[in-house]
Amino acid sequence: MVHEVVIGIDGGGSQTRVMVSDLSGHILSYAKGGASSIHKDSNAHENVQKTIQTALSIADCSIDQVKGIYAGIAGYESEQDLKWVQRLTDVDGLHCPKWYVNDSVVAHAGAFLGKPGIVVVSGTGSIIFAVTEQGIQLKNNDFHHYAESAARFLSYDTIFEILAGNIQRSDETMVRNIQSYWNVENLDQLRTLAARGFIEDRRERDKKFGEMASTITNAAQEGSRLAQSVCDKAIDQIMVGVEILGSFFQSGLISVTGIGSVINSPYMKSKFIESLQSGKNKRYRFNNPELSAVSGAVMMALKSLDLPVDSKTIELIRDHPHSTW
Repeated sequence: MVHEVVIGIDGGGSQTRVMVSDLSGHILSYAKGGASSIHKDSNAHENVQKTIQTALSIADCSIDQVKGIYAGIAGYESEQDLKWVQRLTDVDGLHCPKWYVNDSVVAHAGAFLGKPGIVVVSGTGSIIFAVTEQGIQLKNNDFHHYAESAARFLSYDTIFEILAGNIQRSDETMVRNIQSYWNVENLDQLRTLAARGFIEDRRERDKKFGEMASTITNAAQEGSRLAQSVCDKAIDQIMVGVEILGSFFQSGLISVTGIGSVINSPYMKSKFIESLQSGKNKRYRFNNPELSAVSGAVMMALKSLDLPVDSKTIELIRDHPHSTW
């Protein structure tokens, strides 16, 4: 019988992922729920609390067995955010140590298992996070840099280019797919919809645009010049962030990985790996992530309780089917 557990939370992207582990690294349960960021979903608090409760139920654990929670939350950028972030885990009876970080931190922990490197998160959101050889943590937004590679930005950029008439024959299939996505029959109807602002509520509008991004990345893979141009511009912005953070490493060769639906689409991933070969400040080596972000959160929860996280612990975590991407 399991007496004590920790909870790891990956609140990145459009879903919340929760893992329950015993203190040795045996994963007892995994659950998914709605988005955890209030910037993405007005029901964020309810989403996370329900997902925690579901994961505990699957693990057949009670609230008082939880000895620590480590949560990586998208949109947690400053002390001003802490109030809404803390509410996410405000489950009745859950009185244990709780640690909160940006979701990129747990993504990095899972991807590199505590070793130095740079993780590019590009999916529903966008952030670039590094841990140097000295353990210094840096994000591109520390420099007020932002790579507009989140899903919604690819879609907005593509729509704007289409409305501006910057389309060629290679783009025709993508344009038809976009018209179908927005349930319009031609470009005139798309312009009319755009002039009305598409969707009044910003969160709903951004979600709709975000869900369109796969149309863009697929079109890029299939040869649309416009889609390739939009994707290439996003990769260029990502590389600026990578190079900024890379300049703080001592090593001349830095491990880099990518996490999220955008950066891992076939066209974007191949372009990203290609761009890494032409590093200016440093040389870069692309590595696939070792473990998922929610697994990284479990590791960080165990470490925060001063419990050993060695190769045996990592292999126990890895045994679970949702421990990798």
